[in-house]
Amino acid sequence: MPNTATGPIRASALSKARVAHVALRIRDRESGIAWYRDKLGMQVVRAFDLNGMTFTEMAMESGEAFRLELVSGDGAVERPGDGELSDSFLLNGWHHLGIWVDDVDLAVDELRGRDVRITLDPTDNHEWMVRVAFIADPWGNVIELLQPLQAG
Repeated sequence: MPNTATGPIRASALSKARVAHVALRIRDRESGIAWYRDKLGMQVVRAFDLNGMTFTEMAMESGEAFRLELVSGDGAVERPGDGELSDSFLLNGWHHLGIWVDDVDLAVDELRGRDVRITLDPTDNHEWMVRVAFIADPWGNVIELLQPLQAG
């Protein structure tokens, strides 16, 4: 795929923007917290109620500033499909959350031991110089694990 950039990015009010969080809509707060805590090692940072929903921010143990925000409460509609990687590319909207790890193979082995569904076993993507694997949470949300490949 060709690079579509046309030149240097001009300075703007967004030139120093950083991603703060991604929100996932779930029905049951406790099961969401349990899965992301027990399977991925995330911890609850804070929670608050607003308009009949509970917003729960979770963070990686690494201290990364990025947050996963679980939005729970009645009225959530199930996501179509079951998190199968090939089917997930048919849906509009956000596709997956990418998480850097030191060793994709070790991470996948550990997640298998925690009964996490692996939707793509570790594989090298030489185009992007990463080793990747994909998993799915119980609600069909897709998560990519990435490890940089060494040049050479």
